[in-house]
Amino acid sequence: MTKIIRRTYNPFNVFNPTSEMLSVRDLMNRMVENAYVNPSQWLSNTAGNAPALDVTENAENYTIKAELPGWQPAQVDVTFENGVVTLKGSMETDKKEGEGENNEKYHYREIRKASFSRSISLPTEIEADKANAEFEHGVLTLTLPKAEVVKPKQIKIAVK
Repeated sequence: MTKIIRRTYNPFNVFNPTSEMLSVRDLMNRMVENAYVNPSQWLSNTAGNAPALDVTENAENYTIKAELPGWQPAQVDVTFENGVVTLKGSMETDKKEGEGENNEKYHYREIRKASFSRSISLPTEIEADKANAEFEHGVLTLTLPKAEVVKPKQIKIAVK
C-alpha cells in the first residue's frame, strides 16, 4: 500500500497541528476502509487466486457457480465431506517465475496460474451421489440436490 502524506507549505516553519491532524485522519480513514469495507485482503480463503463464487438455494437444490477462466475440468477437484463442499485446483507450470514464452521477461503480470482451495459449508444435508457438475465458458456449475429429509413437505388438511 502506498502511503500518501499531505504536506502544506508553511513559510514560517511553525508547527501546525491542524494540518498534521488531517494527515492522521486521512490515514485512519484509509485503515478503517481497508479493514472493514474491503476485508478480502485479510481473508486467506478469498484473497489472491481463489475463484469468485455464487451460492444459491431453491426448494430442491443448492447451486454453486465458480469462475475459473483458463482452467480445465481435469485441473479442478470437487469433494463433499461433513456438510462442506471443497473446490481445489492445481495448475502445473514449468516456467520459472518471471519468465514468459521464449524467455521473455514480464514487465507487468496479473494472470495468475497457481493452486487454490475454497470451502463452503452448506446448512442442510445433500445427496452427494446425485450431484451434477458442468463446466462451460470458464464457469463451473455444481448442482447439489437436497436430501429428502430436509425438503419441505406439505400436509393437506382434511375438512369434515
